[in-house]
Amino acid sequence: MNAAAHLERHELPLAGGAADGAKEVLFLSSSLLTDRMLFHSQLLEELAKSCTARIWTAAPRQEGGETAAAVVESLPAVAAFREFPHNYLRRLNEFAWDFRLRPPSRVSIDRHIKSNTMRAHVRALKLPARLLALVGAHRPLETGLESLLLRCERSPEATERLRRLRPAAVVTTGPFQFEQPAVVAAARRLGIPCLALIPSWDNISTKNRLVFRYDGFIVWSDATRRELYDFYPYSREVPVYVVEAPQFDVFYDEKHHLSRADFCASQGLTPSRPIVVFALGSPNLFREHHAVLELVRRVERGDLGRVQVIVRPHPIHDYAALAAMIGSHPGVIVQRTAVAGTPIGERYQDRNQIEEWVNTFRHADVLVNLASTATIDAALFDRPVVNLDFDPEPGSPNAGLVRDVNHLWTHFKPIAESGGVWLARDCEEMIEAIRTYLERPDLHREGRRWIAQHVCEFLDGRSGVRMAQAVSDFVHDTVRCA
Repeated sequence: MNAAAHLERHELPLAGGAADGAKEVLFLSSSLLTDRMLFHSQLLEELAKSCTARIWTAAPRQEGGETAAAVVESLPAVAAFREFPHNYLRRLNEFAWDFRLRPPSRVSIDRHIKSNTMRAHVRALKLPARLLALVGAHRPLETGLESLLLRCERSPEATERLRRLRPAAVVTTGPFQFEQPAVVAAARRLGIPCLALIPSWDNISTKNRLVFRYDGFIVWSDATRRELYDFYPYSREVPVYVVEAPQFDVFYDEKHHLSRADFCASQGLTPSRPIVVFALGSPNLFREHHAVLELVRRVERGDLGRVQVIVRPHPIHDYAALAAMIGSHPGVIVQRTAVAGTPIGERYQDRNQIEEWVNTFRHADVLVNLASTATIDAALFDRPVVNLDFDPEPGSPNAGLVRDVNHLWTHFKPIAESGGVWLARDCEEMIEAIRTYLERPDLHREGRRWIAQHVCEFLDGRSGVRMAQAVSDFVHDTVRCA
């Protein structure tokens, strides 16, 4: 099969009406960040024209339910790999490939994060890994590791359910996560083709390696496709579909759009006053709330006029904990981005939360963040972006990591250095940048357009349609080639 054919934007055939005996496609979802791609885009409705769909999800609110276009069931139970030999060999393989490829993001993560917490017996694997990479043995190592891991049964439930269902294909939306590779392994043992969605623009360059091979991939953009080719050379021989980011389809859907007056009423804000959104990234890296506290102090002091502030937590950050840190202030709200208090894998966003997400960025006057995907959210709505280029935690213990993320990490360096964001080097410059953008919202507009195009490719709100066409194309090509 010619993989290049799948990269042409206009060559994916439009799916026709589904016929009797249509092939069934099984989707796996274990994160709200991909769950919303399935349930809040046109993917399922479009796919229904050519295939039937089933979803196994970790989010309990879907248990036993159905959408208009898919049967929804719980994700099977999954056990962990044994520490020895499976996890040891996985770490050895990752070290070997990192030594061979020297990916800037992962080298930085190892230096600033992992080296401080790595156990001695794991660190000891670095020397043999370096030798394996030096002599070119990293490829046979990974091949042997894949064979070993495929023989490891982590989910008897998945194996039994797949044996009964025999779907035409399995689509994993979380190939880097804990649960879904166990289901993929079961599918591989049963000879079921597997298609992997790379669910975010940073995953290839920052996450641990995909040990299992896939029969095809779905990616956001040509930039991600090129990274995939570099990290996984075999991917050049399988279909790679460029579809944009399905979660952003809701940004273009007017049914989710609220007027500024209605949105502000829902948030307890005043429509005539500017809105600054501070979107927090994953709480596992930085303690960004210190910058939020400084922004709140400066707003209360009147340094930015009558500005209002929305603090938007990352969906894995509990609202209650963040709200307690920030406290109560007039004109400052902390949003509830997910169902707090539930395990991360079981969280989801309902239609109200999707609507809040969309309109938060539609009506923001300025976004402040630290190297998060919220930069892309804002760029899609042409909203000015202030990106922190400093560690706001007292003492700046992660200053080196912040510098690397903005100026070294593969996915974010082009964004930070695009001219489409204001890199604030301290809190004073953060305030100056906000003030300037409020006065000149058109500043850096061309750079923001470049960012949106670079990361998302199409910018038309039809990613779900393209993903459905890609899945349909994959299924029917696979059947013909079998």
